[in-house]
Amino acid sequence: MFADTAKIVVTTGIAIVIFGLLLMASDKYGTWGWINWLGHLPLDIKIERGNFRFYFPLGTSVVLSLLFSLLLFFLNKVIR
Repeated sequence: MFADTAKIVVTTGIAIVIFGLLLMASDKYGTWGWINWLGHLPLDIKIERGNFRFYFPLGTSVVLSLLFSLLLFFLNKVIR
């Protein structure tokens, strides 16, 4: 029972460390080099008129959802 929970916690910790290292590397080698496209995808809706701003990152949400779904799918395969 606790072995499964421990595997999930360790796997999540490793994923967070890897993501943190990627962020540190991208900050060192440019202004968020590989992450610049995030928030500027074709389906992202941005409206600015006068003092009104509306931003709805639909394309970014879809891409992040797919990436996280794939990550969780592979983590599930590794854990079981």
